[in-house]
Amino acid sequence: TGSYKINCSIPTTGGNDGDEGAADNEEGEGGGTNNVSAASKKATTAAATTSSSSTVEIDFTPPFRRIRMIPELERQTGRRFPTDYTSKEAHSFLSSLCDEYNVTCHPPKTPARMLDKLVGRLLEKGCMNPSFITDHPAVLSPLAKHHRQHAGLTERFELFVCGKEIANAYTELNDPEVQRERFMAQAEAATQGDEEAQMLDETFCTALEYGLPPTAGWGLGIDRLVMMLTSQHSLREVLFFPAMRAS
Repeated sequence: TGSYKINCSIPTTGGNDGDEGAADNEEGEGGGTNNVSAASKKATTAAATTSSSSTVEIDFTPPFRRIRMIPELERQTGRRFPTDYTSKEAHSFLSSLCDEYNVTCHPPKTPARMLDKLVGRLLEKGCMNPSFITDHPAVLSPLAKHHRQHAGLTERFELFVCGKEIANAYTELNDPEVQRERFMAQAEAATQGDEEAQMLDETFCTALEYGLPPTAGWGLGIDRLVMMLTSQHSLREVLFFPAMRAS
């Protein structure tokens, strides 16, 4: 624990990907676990080091801030978000919200892609100190298990530092029928041109039919974390493989 002053690539000019729209949420869901004292909250911006980045101080003192995705989006936009993101109403709602906040979503404008872009603009960019974004809608998490308390959401969290995703974790979905339905929805998005959508994996679904015990997993982007801690602005500078580095 402690404070670390690092050079983090933060766009200093305007644009869809450079705005920092997320306000501090010190008293969100979870009561006292979300409160961060003034002494430990030190994300301050210093003089710009280049035309495209600035030096910031990142405080890793726990507890990290916790942000429930949809409630925080509703708080910032003043809008009530839908619960069924597959409906035409949800598509129209997200599309109009992207227009309102000048968020660019290149085709295909699926609900998942538009929601992801809104989260990137309104939430992720404001996560300078370590922050957890939790409770993602199922449309954003095809492999995550449904939330036990909130319908339409999943048991998932992502850790962000300096506006960048560092870790991703969730409870594994172990219902073969639900998993097959989500894969099919992803495959439909792929036919519309979504290159990030997953295709139907029938072998995986068949394996789930034999049974999968309660399972959870997480992944940490060590290369991105090292990049931040060593004040580098490119992943190529921290990768061991020579072929990934500029000559």
